Amino acid sequence: MASGDADPIVVEQRDEEHRFVVARDGLLAELTYHRDAERLVLVHDGVPEELSGQGVGSALVLAAVDLARASALTLVPRCPFARRWLREHPELTDGVSIDWH
Repeated sequence: MASGDADPIVVEQRDEEHRFVVARDGLLAELTYHRDAERLVLVHDGVPEELSGQGVGSALVLAAVDLARASALTLVPRCPFARRWLREHPELTDGVSIDWH
């Protein structure tokens, strides 16, 4: 399969479980979070090794950014991967407040 033919990554928000998930190839990747008033705290990502390097983790964090933007929530990246991703992609966080402390 050519790289341009890859299946799009579909992120599902499971608010009742406090996580974003990607189901792919029988595996489940997740980014857990909790909401604290007007804050969306990103707690932990879990991406199986088999899905590593395919943009799954990035898609999970971007889904959190989109939710924060749409709901006027401040992102609080406690997850090391999410922190790094947000610092490396500031152009994708326009309109989103981030609490780095």
